[in-house]
Amino acid sequence: MTTVRRKHTITLGFMLVAFTLVAAGCATVGRKFPVDAVSKIQIGETTKEEIADLFGPPWRTGIDDGKKTWTYAHYRYSAFSDSKTRDLVLRFDEHGVVTSYTFNSTYPEDENR
Repeated sequence: MTTVRRKHTITLGFMLVAFTLVAAGCATVGRKFPVDAVSKIQIGETTKEEIADLFGPPWRTGIDDGKKTWTYAHYRYSAFSDSKTRDLVLRFDEHGVVTSYTFNSTYPEDENR
């Protein structure tokens, strides 16, 4: 196969993948986490180890106001219907105990959690 033909084949392959993604009209970021376990979190009591047992490894980690944070998130974006998102951000003290957390969701069933 000539170099020009190989380049055209690779370009066509990329275009096919891109078209497939656009045609699907959706994208997912993060990973699912057990929403029912959010009610088990106790501020000032629940430890990082217990959070890891409940939710698995965090999707993202960081710092917020000097406190270690773990984020669990699942975002499903769609071009043809409403997007569905959930995220849980936990803040830990220097001993690895939850000092605060935020749970946000666009799922109607999560409204009363």
